[in-house]
Amino acid sequence: MGNEYEDHTVGDFELEQRQALRRVAGLSTELQDITEVEYRKLRLERVVLVGVWTSGTLEEAENSLRELKLLAETAGSVVLDGLIQRRDRPDPATYIGSGKAQELADIVAATGADTVICDGELTPGQLRRLEEIVKVKVVDRTALILDIFAQHAKSREGKAQVELAQLEYLLPRLRGWGGNLSRQVGGRAAGGVGIGGRGPGETKIELDRRRIRERMAKLRKQIKEMSVVRQTKRRRRQNRDVPAVAIAGYTNAGKSSLLNRLTGAGVLVEDALFATLDPTVRRARTPDGRVFTLADTVGFVRHLPHQLVEAFRSTLEEVADADLILHVVDGSHPDPESQIAAVRKVFAEIEGTLDIPEIIVINKADIADPVVLARLSAKERHSVVVSARTGEGIDRLLEAIARELPEPDREVRVLVPYERGDLISRAHTEGTVLSLDHTPEGTILHARVRPDLYAELDRVAKPVETV
Repeated sequence: MGNEYEDHTVGDFELEQRQALRRVAGLSTELQDITEVEYRKLRLERVVLVGVWTSGTLEEAENSLRELKLLAETAGSVVLDGLIQRRDRPDPATYIGSGKAQELADIVAATGADTVICDGELTPGQLRRLEEIVKVKVVDRTALILDIFAQHAKSREGKAQVELAQLEYLLPRLRGWGGNLSRQVGGRAAGGVGIGGRGPGETKIELDRRRIRERMAKLRKQIKEMSVVRQTKRRRRQNRDVPAVAIAGYTNAGKSSLLNRLTGAGVLVEDALFATLDPTVRRARTPDGRVFTLADTVGFVRHLPHQLVEAFRSTLEEVADADLILHVVDGSHPDPESQIAAVRKVFAEIEGTLDIPEIIVINKADIADPVVLARLSAKERHSVVVSARTGEGIDRLLEAIARELPEPDREVRVLVPYERGDLISRAHTEGTVLSLDHTPEGTILHARVRPDLYAELDRVAKPVETV
């Protein structure tokens, strides 16, 4: 029997072997190492929650974990269990301590969970060490919120803002294993001198970091360009002297429902956290006919990641540039006071916001405890109780808005020619018309108007006293 390789030279045979891939039966390994270097979109399914109770009451700690449960469910997961540990401060190595981490690993194995979510922002070292013990993916509160934002962002600006926040969070948490720690060596193609002359080059993780920084710089430039459009629109509204009202508040407090009730905007309303991220601006009128704009802003939450506050700064400027803030609070929430405190904490990070008049809008009156509503109304003297779903209290809210909006500061009593009916129309929309009297010569207008309209009336109309 002839040799099957007799037609091959040794060199041809070695070349063929090098270019071939041969599968050897029985050699496959299930990947157990979960310390991947690449960022993967969270695919949360069966999760166990864990929190560290460092201060406050047990009820406050449990409310925080319940909120984490809502966040996890919004991200598309099923919560199997929730655990709280009392500590003076989180353990610097494993967040909950090595002994409790082993207990957590037993619970994860018993429940069949594939993810652990921690109610706090963990350091890269804490994440890595806890994953090594529990043997499943560990996610902190910040990564969870960023994932929800990524799911719900729809506009180009919103997507860019969320991606920037994700990359800022990811950058210090990159970690490598295996080939990812090797160097990208030189060679002639890389400008080297061949064998013996290759430099160390960059590690794979350094290359990842450089690419992320380049992408972050590009995103910041895009967001800056897109914010110019927002600023231009805002400047046009300001030049027309239309008062601006911003709706702000805790996530799922009913901001979009309130905007729909006041303006018929048709914004998405869903019983979920961060259902709407992209701001919406609509026109509305006070009971006396004055026009103002309503801007629905992104919702806030306890421990809102600072990366998001920074990335959404151009969006949050809608609040800083408003003449009035409607601070919406969920009256049916177990701890509405903590929601108010969390929102005001974010306000403190936005320059100029704390000086703007604020109306506390206590929403969901149709399902809230009357005792809680009375308590909130007593604490927040400048408040209105409403139900955006049923319309209860909306008239009182509009009256409160009318009282707080800046009043037109020039009173006029002039005869406007009939051919300048546009000035009468502007007085209705931009000012407060006190009386109208039609005469053969024109319309006698008695109104309070802003300086630009006052100047136009002074140029075109005649004072009534000279008629």
